[in-house]
Amino acid sequence: MLQFNFLAIFVAALVPLVIGFVWYNPKFLGSAWMRESGMTEDKMKGANVGMIFVFTIILSFLIAFFMQFVTIHQYGASGMIGGDDANAKQSYFEFMKDYGMAYRSFGHGALHGFITALFLVFPLFTINSLFERRSWKYIFINVAYWAISLTIMGGIVCGWYEMNGFHWVTQK
Repeated sequence: MLQFNFLAIFVAALVPLVIGFVWYNPKFLGSAWMRESGMTEDKMKGANVGMIFVFTIILSFLIAFFMQFVTIHQYGASGMIGGDDANAKQSYFEFMKDYGMAYRSFGHGALHGFITALFLVFPLFTINSLFERRSWKYIFINVAYWAISLTIMGGIVCGWYEMNGFHWVTQK
C-alpha cells in the first residue's frame, strides 16, 4: 500500500513561502507586483500577517498533498485496486515489483509540477485576471511564481524516495 510521506509534504509546503519571500521582495519583483496589483504600503500594513502565513502554510500543505497524485504515478496503479493491498491480485504486486519506483525522481516530479502550472494554474489564474482587468505583467509575475513553486514542490514530493530511500510499497 502506498503511504503518504508527510515529511516530504511538509517540506514541499514551505516552498511557496520561501520562493514568495524572494519573488515578491521589493528588490526583485515585489515593487512591480505592487504596482500591477494596486497594492499599497498602507494596505500591506493593515493586514493580519500572522493569519496570512498560517493560512498560506495550510493551503500550501494541501497543494503539496495533491502534488503526490500528480507526480507519483504509482498512485494510479494503487487506485486501480482501491488503495487496499488486501484486495490486490498477485499481478499488482508483480507490476509494482517491476515498475514500483519508476519515475520517482526529483526531475520527474519537477516536470509534472511545471506541467501543472502551465496547463492548470496559468489558465485558471489568467481567466480570473482577465475578468478583473489585470495586466499581462501581473499575470506573468504571479503565474511564474507558481510555476517555480510547483516545479520545486513536485520535485520534492516525487523525489523524496530517491533522496531518502523511503519505501512506499508493501508486497505480499
